[in-house]
Amino acid sequence: MATVQSIERAFMILEYLSEHPNGMQITKLATETKLSKSTVHRLLSTLIELQYVRKDSETDRYYLSYRTLYLTRNILSNSSLITVARPLLENLVKEINETVHLCVEENEEVVYVDKIESNQTIRMYSRIGSRAPMYCTGVGKMMLSGKDEHTLNEIISRIRFTKRTNYTILTPTDLLHEISNIRKNGYSLDNIENEEGIRCIAAPIYDFSGKIIASFSISGPSTRVTMDRIENELAKKILNTSRAISSRLGYVQ
Repeated sequence: MATVQSIERAFMILEYLSEHPNGMQITKLATETKLSKSTVHRLLSTLIELQYVRKDSETDRYYLSYRTLYLTRNILSNSSLITVARPLLENLVKEINETVHLCVEENEEVVYVDKIESNQTIRMYSRIGSRAPMYCTGVGKMMLSGKDEHTLNEIISRIRFTKRTNYTILTPTDLLHEISNIRKNGYSLDNIENEEGIRCIAAPIYDFSGKIIASFSISGPSTRVTMDRIENELAKKILNTSRAISSRLGYVQ
Protein backbone atom coordinates (compact mmCIF):
# COMPACT_ATOMS: atom_id res chain seq x y z
CA MET A 1 0.00 0.00 0.00
CA ALA A 2 2.89 2.37 0.74
CA THR A 3 4.09 2.06 -2.85
CA VAL A 4 0.61 2.80 -4.21
CA GLN A 5 0.34 5.82 -1.91
CA SER A 6 3.69 7.15 -3.13
CA ILE A 7 2.58 6.79 -6.75
CA GLU A 8 -0.68 8.63 -6.00
CA ARG A 9 1.22 11.44 -4.29
CA ALA A 10 3.76 11.70 -7.11
CA PHE A 11 0.98 12.06 -9.68
CA MET A 12 -0.74 14.63 -7.48
CA ILE A 13 2.45 16.69 -7.52
CA LEU A 14 2.72 16.35 -11.30
CA GLU A 15 -0.88 17.53 -11.67
CA TYR A 16 -0.30 20.58 -9.49
CA LEU A 17 2.84 21.46 -11.42
CA SER A 18 0.91 21.12 -14.68
CA GLU A 19 -1.43 23.86 -13.43
CA HIS A 20 1.42 26.24 -12.61
CA PRO A 21 3.51 27.01 -15.72
CA ASN A 22 5.56 29.49 -13.69
CA GLY A 23 6.62 26.73 -11.32
CA MET A 24 6.03 26.09 -7.62
CA GLN A 25 8.23 26.11 -4.55
CA ILE A 26 8.17 23.28 -2.03
CA THR A 27 6.27 25.27 0.62
CA LYS A 28 3.48 26.07 -1.83
CA LEU A 29 3.35 22.47 -3.06
CA ALA A 30 3.17 21.15 0.50
CA THR A 31 0.31 23.53 1.30
CA GLU A 32 -1.65 22.68 -1.85
CA THR A 33 -1.16 18.91 -1.57
CA LYS A 34 -1.50 18.83 2.23
CA LEU A 35 1.70 16.78 2.41
CA SER A 36 4.68 17.43 4.64
CA LYS A 37 7.58 19.38 3.12
CA SER A 38 9.87 16.38 3.67
CA THR A 39 7.50 14.11 1.72
CA VAL A 40 7.19 16.62 -1.10
CA HIS A 41 10.96 17.03 -1.23
CA ARG A 42 11.48 13.25 -1.39
CA LEU A 43 8.95 12.83 -4.19
CA LEU A 44 10.36 15.77 -6.15
CA SER A 45 13.87 14.35 -5.85
CA THR A 46 12.66 11.08 -7.38
CA LEU A 47 10.77 12.87 -10.17
CA ILE A 48 13.86 14.96 -10.95
CA GLU A 49 15.98 11.81 -11.09
CA LEU A 50 13.46 10.33 -13.54
CA GLN A 51 13.60 13.62 -15.53
CA TYR A 52 9.87 14.36 -15.27
CA VAL A 53 10.48 17.44 -13.13
CA ARG A 54 13.20 20.07 -13.24
CA LYS A 55 14.30 22.61 -10.63
CA ASP A 56 15.36 26.21 -11.18
CA SER A 57 18.26 26.57 -8.74
CA GLU A 58 17.98 30.37 -8.68
CA THR A 59 14.30 30.54 -7.69
CA ASP A 60 13.92 27.10 -6.06
CA ARG A 61 10.85 26.58 -8.24
CA TYR A 62 9.93 23.21 -9.70
CA TYR A 63 8.51 22.69 -13.19
CA LEU A 64 7.31 19.83 -15.34
CA SER A 65 10.02 18.79 -17.80
CA TYR A 66 9.60 18.08 -21.49
CA ARG A 67 10.05 14.38 -20.75
CA THR A 68 6.38 14.30 -19.79
CA LEU A 69 5.69 14.72 -23.52
CA TYR A 70 7.14 11.25 -24.08
CA LEU A 71 4.21 9.77 -22.16
CA THR A 72 1.79 11.43 -24.59
CA ARG A 73 3.80 10.92 -27.78
CA ASN A 74 0.91 9.11 -29.46
CA ILE A 75 -1.67 11.70 -28.48
CA LEU A 76 -2.25 14.90 -30.44
CA SER A 77 -0.24 17.54 -28.62
CA ASN A 78 -1.82 20.77 -27.44
CA SER A 79 1.50 22.55 -27.20
CA SER A 80 1.20 25.93 -28.91
CA LEU A 81 4.72 25.59 -30.32
CA ILE A 82 3.98 22.20 -31.85
CA THR A 83 0.51 23.28 -32.97
CA VAL A 84 1.92 26.31 -34.78
CA ALA A 85 5.02 24.63 -36.17
CA ARG A 86 3.72 21.24 -37.30
CA PRO A 87 1.75 22.29 -40.42
CA LEU A 88 4.72 24.25 -41.73
CA LEU A 89 7.15 21.45 -40.90
CA GLU A 90 4.87 18.97 -42.67
CA ASN A 91 4.95 21.20 -45.75
CA LEU A 92 8.73 21.29 -45.55
CA VAL A 93 8.91 17.49 -45.40
CA LYS A 94 6.66 17.25 -48.46
CA GLU A 95 9.00 19.58 -50.37
CA ILE A 96 12.30 17.90 -49.49
CA ASN A 97 11.30 14.33 -48.50
CA GLU A 98 13.64 14.23 -45.52
CA THR A 99 12.91 13.82 -41.80
CA VAL A 100 12.38 16.98 -39.75
CA HIS A 101 12.80 17.24 -35.96
CA LEU A 102 11.51 19.96 -33.65
CA CYS A 103 13.57 20.46 -30.50
CA VAL A 104 13.75 22.58 -27.38
CA GLU A 105 16.44 23.03 -24.74
CA GLU A 106 16.12 21.67 -21.24
CA ASN A 107 18.86 21.42 -18.62
CA GLU A 108 21.47 22.27 -21.26
CA GLU A 109 20.42 19.37 -23.47
CA VAL A 110 18.35 19.05 -26.63
CA VAL A 111 14.91 17.44 -26.23
CA TYR A 112 13.04 16.14 -29.29
CA VAL A 113 9.41 17.26 -28.97
CA ASP A 114 8.13 16.47 -32.47
CA LYS A 115 9.18 14.52 -35.53
CA ILE A 116 7.83 14.35 -39.07
CA GLU A 117 9.09 11.38 -41.06
CA SER A 118 9.89 11.34 -44.75
CA ASN A 119 8.81 8.42 -46.90
CA GLN A 120 12.39 7.44 -47.62
CA THR A 121 13.36 3.80 -47.15
CA ILE A 122 16.28 4.73 -44.89
CA ARG A 123 14.79 6.59 -41.92
CA MET A 124 15.88 8.24 -38.69
CA TYR A 125 15.54 6.25 -35.45
CA SER A 126 15.14 9.24 -33.11
CA ARG A 127 12.23 9.27 -30.64
CA ILE A 128 10.06 12.07 -29.30
CA GLY A 129 11.17 12.73 -25.73
CA SER A 130 14.74 11.59 -26.31
CA ARG A 131 17.66 13.86 -25.48
CA ALA A 132 21.00 14.76 -27.07
CA PRO A 133 24.00 16.99 -26.32
CA MET A 134 23.98 20.58 -27.57
CA TYR A 135 27.60 20.79 -28.76
CA CYS A 136 27.35 18.12 -31.46
CA THR A 137 23.83 18.63 -32.84
CA GLY A 138 22.67 21.23 -35.31
CA VAL A 139 19.62 22.11 -33.20
CA GLY A 140 21.73 22.34 -30.05
CA LYS A 141 24.35 24.61 -31.58
CA MET A 142 21.60 26.79 -33.02
CA MET A 143 20.09 27.28 -29.57
CA LEU A 144 23.53 27.99 -28.11
CA SER A 145 23.99 30.71 -30.73
CA GLY A 146 21.05 32.61 -29.24
CA LYS A 147 22.62 32.90 -25.79
CA ASP A 148 24.29 36.05 -24.50
CA GLU A 149 28.05 35.72 -24.17
CA HIS A 150 28.07 35.23 -20.40
CA THR A 151 25.45 32.48 -20.48
CA LEU A 152 27.08 30.86 -23.50
CA ASN A 153 30.49 30.69 -21.82
CA GLU A 154 28.94 29.34 -18.62
CA ILE A 155 27.22 26.53 -20.50
CA ILE A 156 30.31 25.68 -22.54
CA SER A 157 32.41 25.52 -19.37
CA ARG A 158 30.17 22.70 -18.14
CA ILE A 159 30.22 20.64 -21.34
CA ARG A 160 32.00 17.29 -21.19
CA PHE A 161 33.12 17.00 -24.78
CA THR A 162 32.96 13.40 -25.95
CA LYS A 163 34.00 12.07 -29.34
CA ARG A 164 30.92 10.59 -31.00
CA THR A 165 32.29 10.51 -34.55
CA ASN A 166 35.52 11.55 -36.25
CA TYR A 167 33.96 14.98 -36.85
CA THR A 168 32.71 15.83 -33.35
CA ILE A 169 33.75 19.24 -31.99
CA LEU A 170 35.90 18.57 -28.94
CA THR A 171 37.10 21.96 -27.65
CA PRO A 172 35.44 25.17 -26.40
CA THR A 173 37.48 27.20 -28.90
CA ASP A 174 36.21 25.21 -31.87
CA LEU A 175 32.64 25.36 -30.59
CA LEU A 176 32.79 29.14 -30.16
CA HIS A 177 34.18 29.47 -33.69
CA GLU A 178 31.32 27.32 -34.97
CA ILE A 179 28.74 29.43 -33.12
CA SER A 180 30.22 32.59 -34.64
CA ASN A 181 29.65 31.11 -38.11
CA ILE A 182 26.10 30.09 -37.19
CA ARG A 183 25.28 33.66 -36.20
CA LYS A 184 26.56 34.88 -39.57
CA ASN A 185 24.80 32.22 -41.66
CA GLY A 186 21.50 32.04 -39.79
CA TYR A 187 21.55 28.24 -39.79
CA SER A 188 23.69 25.52 -38.23
CA LEU A 189 25.01 22.14 -39.26
CA ASP A 190 25.57 18.79 -37.66
CA ASN A 191 28.19 17.71 -40.16
CA ILE A 192 28.27 14.02 -39.19
CA GLU A 193 29.21 15.11 -35.64
CA ASN A 194 26.63 13.28 -33.55
CA GLU A 195 25.91 10.10 -35.48
CA GLU A 196 27.92 8.28 -38.13
CA GLY A 197 26.65 8.91 -41.63
CA ILE A 198 23.99 11.47 -40.61
CA ARG A 199 24.10 15.14 -41.59
CA CYS A 200 21.64 17.81 -40.44
CA ILE A 201 20.89 21.46 -41.08
CA ALA A 202 19.02 23.37 -38.37
CA ALA A 203 17.29 26.73 -38.08
CA PRO A 204 15.89 28.76 -35.18
CA ILE A 205 12.37 29.50 -34.03
CA TYR A 206 11.96 32.92 -32.40
CA ASP A 207 9.18 34.10 -30.11
CA PHE A 208 7.66 37.59 -30.13
CA SER A 209 10.57 38.97 -28.08
CA GLY A 210 13.22 37.75 -30.50
CA LYS A 211 14.39 34.92 -28.25
CA ILE A 212 15.25 31.54 -29.75
CA ILE A 213 12.76 29.22 -28.05
CA ALA A 214 13.25 26.16 -30.24
CA SER A 215 15.08 24.83 -33.24
CA PHE A 216 14.24 22.38 -36.00
CA SER A 217 16.38 20.36 -38.34
CA ILE A 218 16.38 18.52 -41.62
CA SER A 219 18.18 15.22 -41.08
CA GLY A 220 19.21 12.35 -43.30
CA PRO A 221 22.05 10.18 -44.55
CA SER A 222 25.03 12.26 -45.61
CA THR A 223 24.77 10.68 -49.06
CA ARG A 224 21.39 12.42 -49.49
CA VAL A 225 21.86 15.49 -47.33
CA THR A 226 25.04 16.59 -49.09
CA MET A 227 26.81 19.91 -48.61
CA ASP A 228 25.93 20.87 -52.19
CA ARG A 229 22.27 20.16 -51.54
CA ILE A 230 22.38 22.16 -48.31
CA GLU A 231 23.90 25.18 -50.05
CA ASN A 232 21.75 24.99 -53.18
CA GLU A 233 18.39 23.92 -51.76
CA LEU A 234 17.96 23.09 -48.09
CA ALA A 235 19.39 26.25 -46.50
CA LYS A 236 16.91 28.47 -48.35
CA LYS A 237 13.95 26.20 -47.59
CA ILE A 238 14.72 25.80 -43.89
CA LEU A 239 15.24 29.54 -43.40
CA ASN A 240 11.95 30.30 -45.16
CA THR A 241 10.20 27.86 -42.83
CA SER A 242 11.98 29.38 -39.84
CA ARG A 243 10.69 32.83 -40.73
CA ALA A 244 7.16 31.54 -41.28
CA ILE A 245 6.94 29.73 -37.93
CA SER A 246 8.55 32.60 -36.01
CA SER A 247 6.17 35.07 -37.63
CA ARG A 248 3.17 33.03 -36.47
CA LEU A 249 4.58 33.19 -32.93
CA GLY A 250 4.67 36.98 -33.10
CA TYR A 251 8.26 37.57 -34.15
CA VAL A 252 8.88 40.63 -36.31
CA GLN A 253 12.24 40.58 -38.06
